[in-house]
Amino acid sequence: MRDRIVELCKKWGADLVGFAPISRFSENSAVHKLLPEAKTVIGLGFRVLRGAYRGIEEGSTYYQYTTMGVENMEETVMPMVSVRLSMMLEEEGYSALPQRRHQQIMAEENSTNPEVAFDAVYRNRPQEIQMDFNEAAVLCGLGEIGFHGALLTDEFGPFVRVCFVLTDAEIEATPVKEPHLCDKCGECVKGCPGKAISEDGKVDPWQCAVYYNGANGLKNPFMPPDAFKDFEDRVAIISGEAKVTPETARKILRNIYFYPPAQHAYQCSICGRACDMSCYIHLEEKGVLTKSFKTPFRKREEWKFKIEDFENN
Repeated sequence: MRDRIVELCKKWGADLVGFAPISRFSENSAVHKLLPEAKTVIGLGFRVLRGAYRGIEEGSTYYQYTTMGVENMEETVMPMVSVRLSMMLEEEGYSALPQRRHQQIMAEENSTNPEVAFDAVYRNRPQEIQMDFNEAAVLCGLGEIGFHGALLTDEFGPFVRVCFVLTDAEIEATPVKEPHLCDKCGECVKGCPGKAISEDGKVDPWQCAVYYNGANGLKNPFMPPDAFKDFEDRVAIISGEAKVTPETARKILRNIYFYPPAQHAYQCSICGRACDMSCYIHLEEKGVLTKSFKTPFRKREEWKFKIEDFENN
């Protein structure tokens, strides 16, 4: 069955398939509550097209990453594969529970998700149980966790998204990978346009949400010269130097929609997950990714505007 699952899932659109026995998960893991009879967690990895980031890298088109790299993956491609796999397992007489990341569930008042509108996130309400996707990806042998908390795979680095299927079928396990990609170089920290990643790799979710959505005018071609004119610290915000609180973040996010498609089912990313792009560029330059391309991802010096363009407005 294992070989058949791998063959079919890759035929349907998955790039990576891994298997973790339930014994790899701690007794406190959500997987035990989601499907108490589960014996195996099947991990499915999907590349985010390298080309989907190119418009952000060049400063030319931003909508394609959000639609083709996030929304299309989370809402169409990944559910189709996980559902088809679950149907196949049910046809064999096994229980199967597909698991996709619930983008809008945030348990705490001061948590958020940069990919969705901050006022659409469910806070301080009864929460559904969610498994830890990073933990499951590692235990399924898909990859390792990088310094900034992203899953890194041998093939695609951080340009990958994952979903899972829990089943009571007992399937041969995939070995867990020894961490070898992340060398804690700090490129993810330096690449963030809003300094949302600390020197020890912790991500401030509100800082991330603000600058994911384009508060740094030096990297946002849609920002008008008089942006944030009612903010006392507007220059610090625009230059990426401001340290935001949840309260100031909400105010900034209400005033950030310079780009027409920004208010979408998924927030249109202006930074394009610069942390991931910086990480990918570093891994590509090191030559450690097994998937190679004819030309490097970064072909010229990184572009940015000057803060002087905003200071006199």
